[in-house]
Amino acid sequence: MADSLPVAGPPVAGLGTDVDAGPGDHDAGPGQGQGPGAQGGRAASRRAAAAAGGRKRSARGAASRPGAGAGAGAEAGAQPVPQSPPRTRSAPRERGADPLRRLLPQALVVAFLAGGTSAFIAGDKAVQLSVDGKPRTLHTFAGDVDELLADEGMAVGEHDIVAPGRHHDLASGDRVIVRYGRPVSLTLDGERRQVWTTARTVDGALRQLGVRAEGAYLSASRSAPIGRKGLDLDVRTERTVTFMADGRERTVRTNAATVREAIEQAGIGLRGEDTTSVDPESFPREGQTISVMRISADEETREEPIDFSTERHEDPSLYKGTEVVSQRGEKGVERVTYSLRTVNGVKQKPKKIRSEVVRPPRTEVVKVGTKARPTTVQGAEGLNWNGLAQCEAGGRPDAVDPSGTYGGLYQFDTHTWQSLGGAGRPQDAPSEEQTMRAKKLYVSRGASPWPVCGRKLHG
Repeated sequence: MADSLPVAGPPVAGLGTDVDAGPGDHDAGPGQGQGPGAQGGRAASRRAAAAAGGRKRSARGAASRPGAGAGAGAEAGAQPVPQSPPRTRSAPRERGADPLRRLLPQALVVAFLAGGTSAFIAGDKAVQLSVDGKPRTLHTFAGDVDELLADEGMAVGEHDIVAPGRHHDLASGDRVIVRYGRPVSLTLDGERRQVWTTARTVDGALRQLGVRAEGAYLSASRSAPIGRKGLDLDVRTERTVTFMADGRERTVRTNAATVREAIEQAGIGLRGEDTTSVDPESFPREGQTISVMRISADEETREEPIDFSTERHEDPSLYKGTEVVSQRGEKGVERVTYSLRTVNGVKQKPKKIRSEVVRPPRTEVVKVGTKARPTTVQGAEGLNWNGLAQCEAGGRPDAVDPSGTYGGLYQFDTHTWQSLGGAGRPQDAPSEEQTMRAKKLYVSRGASPWPVCGRKLHG
């Protein structure tokens, strides 16, 4: 669209002015951005002017014909010609109407041209268009802001600003402002987010986004421009952080990215295994209180036992309920190294850091009998073994006397029990096995092993 547009043609001076103007006198040249209504008005004006010109030329030719009027002959110096007698019809009225017929088309053309030119001038508006702070003045026939932007080939999106609104009607002298949105990948105090701004500099964007920049760290200078493609911006605002170290409290203002960096700014050094109550690489927050822990470390090595495992194998040569240890288990030895830490003077629980086996443990092997046990002993059947068991142990297979020497239903001592083929202790064997071995003892020694309760066998 052209920045300015010429007026459609010179004003008509009067009815006697020659309106037969050449083509293009009333047209703005091609490409002037005029609307279809204006072009139609100019074409009609040209057709009316052409018609008026033809009538004018016809009138001039009529005046040169013989008898056109006495005035013409007198100007040439000719002798007077005798006049014919007057006719009865009103010839003078016809001659008087002829000038009116000549002037009426010209008046119509002049009126039409004046109206078309006024409409053309009224539709043209001078407006100021400012795009991202760069203003320019232009002439437009657009009816509203949206039409103006379309004529200028300007596309606007949801993040752009157009003022006044896109559907606001335009008048001459109006100002239209367009500000394009710019994407900013903002990392503010360690938190990343995507934002939009119409500001053209980092400083303007910070003000627009409400970010407090005094004392802050900025990854780009505040005067740096922001292009239409946007930019990445890292901002760390100034925060108040308190450190507790070596029995003292220190408060600092910092825009550090990590706790470790803030500690250094506070003049507190971390040595060896010293650390803080929060991760030293974490982001320090506003109002945070952080403790510095002084750590001293040492190592200690100890030899500790390793428990052995037990394997059980079935043995058909042993009676059911009988278990025999064929290989005794032995504990192993493990050498373990512990880290001993002291935090701010307080000893911590030892922490195992490495170990090695000095002697492996030996597995214990137990044979478990599966052989069916005999239920009778010749020479000992038919006796009251239940009465003897009740008298000796109250009928309890696991009974043990107060001295711990005798056990089981029949109160065997361990030596006697094992001499009869029993394994382990008598009180650990099943009731059937205890009765069977008591019968064997009776066959070899009678009731004498039970001097008090032996009489129960026959009663």
